[in-house]
Amino acid sequence: MLERLFKIQQHQTTVSREIVGGVVTFMAMAYVIFVNPGILTDAMDKQFFPALTVATCIAAGVTSIMMGLFANYPLALAPGMGLNATIAYTVIIGMHQTWQVAMGMVVIEGIIITLLVLTNVREWVMDAIPMDLKRGIGVGIGLFIALIGLKNAKIIVANPATILAFGKVGAENLIALFGLIITAILMAKRVRGAILIGILAATVAALFAGLATMPKVWVSGLKPEYFHTFFACDLKGALNWGLGMTLFAFLLMDFFDTMGSVVAVGEEGGFMDKDGKIPRLKRILLVDSLAAIIGGLCGCSSATTYVESATGVGEGGRTGLTSVVTGLLFLLAIFFAPVVGIVPGCATAPALIVVGYLMLTEVRKVNWDDFTAAFPAFLTMIMIPFTYSISNGMGYGFISYVFMKIFTGKAKEVHLLMYIVATLFGVYMWFA
Repeated sequence: MLERLFKIQQHQTTVSREIVGGVVTFMAMAYVIFVNPGILTDAMDKQFFPALTVATCIAAGVTSIMMGLFANYPLALAPGMGLNATIAYTVIIGMHQTWQVAMGMVVIEGIIITLLVLTNVREWVMDAIPMDLKRGIGVGIGLFIALIGLKNAKIIVANPATILAFGKVGAENLIALFGLIITAILMAKRVRGAILIGILAATVAALFAGLATMPKVWVSGLKPEYFHTFFACDLKGALNWGLGMTLFAFLLMDFFDTMGSVVAVGEEGGFMDKDGKIPRLKRILLVDSLAAIIGGLCGCSSATTYVESATGVGEGGRTGLTSVVTGLLFLLAIFFAPVVGIVPGCATAPALIVVGYLMLTEVRKVNWDDFTAAFPAFLTMIMIPFTYSISNGMGYGFISYVFMKIFTGKAKEVHLLMYIVATLFGVYMWFA
């Protein structure tokens, strides 16, 4: 049955390898179970935290399983970290809108993106992106992932004088370095499950160091109030002209964050063909767009494809079985959330750093001899981590690419859709 569903042999993988990939992806993404409710309850009532935890697990679990079964790719989904902060701090707190209106905006944005997928517009845009820019996106996201890993490990910290600084030596960064060394050695020895072993080793070290504690309650039950956020979105309130620009920002963030993640994971997993196209791309984009609607209906923000999926790909995950395993673990986490909470950020940090390295290797494929293509790719690479945003980094790359080609007499090399996308990014950045 698994062979028929996922074509395991055709993708030169094994069931055990896919399961390990799914577990690693889940562990790299598990922080969303607690972080997403934490961000949203800053703007909503704290009493919603259990409900948002359940909603986050269901949205992530259902959409990841959908991706695995329908698209057969190791891409996992969960409520997006950028959009949830925009909902909480900009829409609800800043614009004094109800959380029901905010979720209504997410549903409407998801419907619009779904229509763009069904009319092939989203796929056309993705295919119109030059290969060097796609590689720049992948490298930029690799740097972004590594930056997040270093931050979670407290190896780097914020500093008002130098922006970033080396973190003080302490238990967290020492444990992260311990996990990183183990992972790197096992990777060098080509040991299967190296990333997972590194996470588990760092978690055990964190338990001994007191940075993680065994839960008093291992299994949690469900109560009716845990579903309070489901189907509570206010679509009528969201259809307000005054919210139009914010809705456009939602649309752009979701549209291009996903695109960046798919390109990055596709490059890492070898899913792209020589022309930079991904087979069954429409299926990926359709599930992702429906995930936005599902996230809004659950009341936990737009669900989107996570770039942390690359950790499972780094462990050898190549089919949808990987994302199905991740999805099932998210659903199980509803009942075992205390156990999931054992793994601290410093234990998953090594996985993100190693995956950042794997994705960075694509930099050698950029055509550095063509300055008009290489320089925009370079801007994309550095602006994704420096702006802490995939969509903003892509915006700088797209706009610079169009300008470079126009003012060097190569305007005909630019696809019409690239002009449109660059213009949209310019409008977005001007009003952001």
